[in-house]
Amino acid sequence: MTVKIGLVGTGTVGGGCLDILTNHAEDFKRNFGADIQLAGVCSREPERAAEYGVSDLFTEDYHDLLNNPEIDVIIELIGGTGIAKDVIMGALEAGKHVVTANKAVMASYGEEVFAAAAQKGLQVFFGASVGGGIPIIGPMRHSLIANQVTKIMGIVNGTTNFMLSRMNDDGLSYDAALKEAQDLGYAEADPTADVDGFDAAAKIAILASLAFHTDVRMADVYTEGIRNLNPLDFATAKSMGYAVKLVAHANLTDDGVFVRVHPTMLPLEHQMASVNGVFNAIYVVGDAVGQTMFFGEGAGAGPAASAVMGDVVELARRLELGIPEDCGSPVRQQLPLVPMDNLSTKYYIRFKVKDRPGVLAASAAEFSKAGVSVKSVSQRGNSKRDDVNLVFVTHTAKESDIRAAIKAILALDNVVTGGFPAVIRVEE
Repeated sequence: MTVKIGLVGTGTVGGGCLDILTNHAEDFKRNFGADIQLAGVCSREPERAAEYGVSDLFTEDYHDLLNNPEIDVIIELIGGTGIAKDVIMGALEAGKHVVTANKAVMASYGEEVFAAAAQKGLQVFFGASVGGGIPIIGPMRHSLIANQVTKIMGIVNGTTNFMLSRMNDDGLSYDAALKEAQDLGYAEADPTADVDGFDAAAKIAILASLAFHTDVRMADVYTEGIRNLNPLDFATAKSMGYAVKLVAHANLTDDGVFVRVHPTMLPLEHQMASVNGVFNAIYVVGDAVGQTMFFGEGAGAGPAASAVMGDVVELARRLELGIPEDCGSPVRQQLPLVPMDNLSTKYYIRFKVKDRPGVLAASAAEFSKAGVSVKSVSQRGNSKRDDVNLVFVTHTAKESDIRAAIKAILALDNVVTGGFPAVIRVEE
């Protein structure tokens, strides 16, 4: 059976897909009986089409692919939620299956996409939307469905994991780590999506929806990034027996679904504490399978293209066998979303204060007033009367009480505000 595909987007991942198709098309035909042929390429960069020798298939208007009756599958790889959403919805309206790596669309408009696909009897594959080349979407949809999944923790952004590794291992500042990540091509010129946690929020929204069969959207995820961290935080964490990671959390509780992204201290013996550099890891707990962890490279031409083309081959194989898979919405119920104020955990909190008598005592008093028990407090500075770091580690406390204490402390004299203090929640 011949399956013709239209590729929209020839960036890093799109180029990787073209490489795989060039190198393995004959393998796909021999091993799976599916003759996958490229029938159209859409991009804003005609030179990329020339580079891959597909100029005869090139167009700058994605509608040319949607209106091509020969094309069976549209691969969307342009990202974002503007034109990309139009491409996906337009492809489904035109009667074409969709393969996408677009986490933002699937995390924000997944239910609309699935509804449009179901109306037309089409399939939507999105295996590359989380974890790059890590095979996590497939297992969440198949291998683990006999389980009641109760917990997901993910290091799902390679840029921030690289930066945090450099800050931890070599004492780099946030700014220095970011510059290095940008110089190496890991971080964009505008790193907001990565360093402020939005990329991770989209990914955990998708995983939570799959795991708990409820509609979780990116906007539902409480999100904090890594901008406020500095080398002192890593040194202190290490002395406490922890590693600092930007972790995406999803938990199924008696009160509903709890999703959040924020810097987290993980015990050094935890499997994810040693995941460094641009690598990703996703830790899943099920009632039958117990603890599982998926590990690998989360971004880049090869890993992400591997996931995209894996979806294409699987779709083509099923079409060849005449047994198309039900790729409809995973949502079967609507569970309540637990507010962040309900979190109870231990906290590491670092303020910047003036080195003046009474600041430590006044700050500690505000924690006491808020009902927060402090485990330890330390002041890090020098002999000069400069700004110093005041570090608190609490016993288990409620998020709402912690926020009340922080608000009160920021209003004290001699506390340098300039934004929220560094807050790292501690995972036991």
